[in-house]
Amino acid sequence: MNVPAAVRASAERLVVAATMGPTVHDVHAWRFKVVSGLIEVHADPDRYRPRHDPAGRGLHLSSGAALVNLRLAAAQLGHEAVVRLLPDPGRPSVLASVRLAGRHRITREERLLYAATLRPFRAGPPPAGACPPSPVVDELAGEARLEGATLRRLPHAPHSAGQQAVLTTRGDSPAEWLRAGQALQRLLLCASARSLAASFLYETVAVPGVEEVTEPGETPQVLLEITQAGDAPIPAAGTWTGRTTAARTAARAAFPAVP
Repeated sequence: MNVPAAVRASAERLVVAATMGPTVHDVHAWRFKVVSGLIEVHADPDRYRPRHDPAGRGLHLSSGAALVNLRLAAAQLGHEAVVRLLPDPGRPSVLASVRLAGRHRITREERLLYAATLRPFRAGPPPAGACPPSPVVDELAGEARLEGATLRRLPHAPHSAGQQAVLTTRGDSPAEWLRAGQALQRLLLCASARSLAASFLYETVAVPGVEEVTEPGETPQVLLEITQAGDAPIPAAGTWTGRTTAARTAARAAFPAVP
């Protein structure tokens, strides 16, 4: 079925925004397809590397991250994004579908998080800094809960100046991997908007302290280290820092809000 030109144009703008998230092995092993009334997220067999990720866990994590960017871009355009994970059992390569439904009044937080998607994520180990305040880490944990995941602090490691934490889900299915990916992306964006640095690893095997902080039924998905830059102001709980002005201006130019 043909998609109306106006709908396709909006969907294509959202697709561009959704490609700005973290990915596994530096490859976007997924692709978007605009169909009647929906944007589908597909696993891309031409770019997927099963030798490095045989179960597809990393693929689902990075696809979940892209879904957050897609939702934030939709909010910029005044759309409510309704997401279904693994919507079609007969087509397992369809990881998620997104329907643009109704009008959405964008919040200040959504503007700040979208602006953060325009910043590249730092690769490699986190920069030197200090452990962020406990209330700030608690707020990041609250953001993870919004996506169906849990952020657990790990005991202080002698070699780390920041706060190490593990992102967990209830279960270890493809749907939970997608939820973990969404939670990871939301955490990274929130950290960036708060002038924090956050690095992450998809591998959580043999991480000291994980068993002590998780509950029965929880599956560790992502290991994070969150650092407060030594020369950056420490944000008060419940507030956002103002270091996203340039990115926010660029966001408005690229995706002006719908009146």
